[in-house]
Amino acid sequence: MNDVKPEKSKTFLRDVQYYKFCAYGFLKDLRFYEPFLMLFFLEKGLTFLHIGGLYAVREISINLMEIPSGVFADALGRKRTMMVSFLAYIISFIGFYVASDYWMLIAAMILYAVGDAFRTGTHKAMIFDYLQLKGWQHLKTHYYGHTRSWSQRGAALSALIAAALVFWQGSYAPIFLFTIVPYVLDMLLIASYPKALNGPQVNSTRTVVEEFKHVLTALITSFRRPQAFRAIANQAVYSGYYKACKDYLQPILKSLAVGLPILLSLAGEERTAILTGLVYFSLYLLTSLASRNSGVFADRFNNLEAPLNGTLLVGIGTGLLSGLALLLEIPLLAVVLYLGIYIIENLRKPIGIAYVSERMDKAALASSLSVESQAETLFSAVIALLLGFFSNLLGLGLGILVVSGMCFVLALALRLPKHNATSVVA
Repeated sequence: MNDVKPEKSKTFLRDVQYYKFCAYGFLKDLRFYEPFLMLFFLEKGLTFLHIGGLYAVREISINLMEIPSGVFADALGRKRTMMVSFLAYIISFIGFYVASDYWMLIAAMILYAVGDAFRTGTHKAMIFDYLQLKGWQHLKTHYYGHTRSWSQRGAALSALIAAALVFWQGSYAPIFLFTIVPYVLDMLLIASYPKALNGPQVNSTRTVVEEFKHVLTALITSFRRPQAFRAIANQAVYSGYYKACKDYLQPILKSLAVGLPILLSLAGEERTAILTGLVYFSLYLLTSLASRNSGVFADRFNNLEAPLNGTLLVGIGTGLLSGLALLLEIPLLAVVLYLGIYIIENLRKPIGIAYVSERMDKAALASSLSVESQAETLFSAVIALLLGFFSNLLGLGLGILVVSGMCFVLALALRLPKHNATSVVA
């Protein structure tokens, strides 16, 4: 008799829910403001330190609300939690549009943080629950990578539309209002998700208080494992670095656009809009490809620790070299290198989320993934403040160089031990 176990299939069915997950990500990333967010703040007369402060407020606010939002999602329903999230986003977009001073921008950022806190972790938990129901849990990296790739396609299209809107309107502020449309559509899409994805409370006979106690107990149990702490730190430090640094591509692109000997008949802002739109469109197509092939990339290794450690160091190292190129006044090279920060994030994110989720108690998956997101926001808040401070003090190029150097040293200390071998299809 042959005792060899058959190899698990590496394919999944592209059913209606798969396309709903993909559509969710596509609509969510139609954020027309995103390629121009930092330029919007600079247009308002803010310094890099002010902008770093805004980013830190956003991340700290997310940090404060992340755990309660995850528990709320697990105990009271994920669909309702997601609806609250998108409503907060929409109000924040209106706030950005009408903001006339720094404090109004802070209020809009806090509302945006509410949206992020109630969304992050919750939708990932819905995807992983669906995989559990279908018996596809061994395909976390592949499935999440596919759905995430549609987010990047949405972001690519968003960049072109945003550039056209800025060119047409002659200002960055109106693009916040246009972003409301896809977010309303996403709210309606979430409402159509099956009840089975609403969380474990659907068939529970416990009271709300008992449900909260159950989820918190499961969460504490998960974090008693040292490897869970290590896994979250490794995943979160790079995503935090990415979130804090990514928008600094925009002033680099602006300096490149102004210096290029093309489209000289157009004003500087118009040239910036065209170049930014084209670069972000190309960038998000690349990140979509990276995310889609994340599972294939991970399969090349015997465990997940190796690609997570490698991409962590390469990604931050790329940012460090970009800062050096900017310091040496080679903006084109700085832009090309900076794109690597985005690509690495989308290559490693599905791997990292799968790695973290495998080390968590399934009864509190949304809470556990929200803790991972909370760790990201904590790193991001600190890095954003440091980057704003050093860029104001030393200039943008040296600021990026110094902060990336700090993060590289931290990354060396947070590498995962290779003896915890875990195959992507285990």
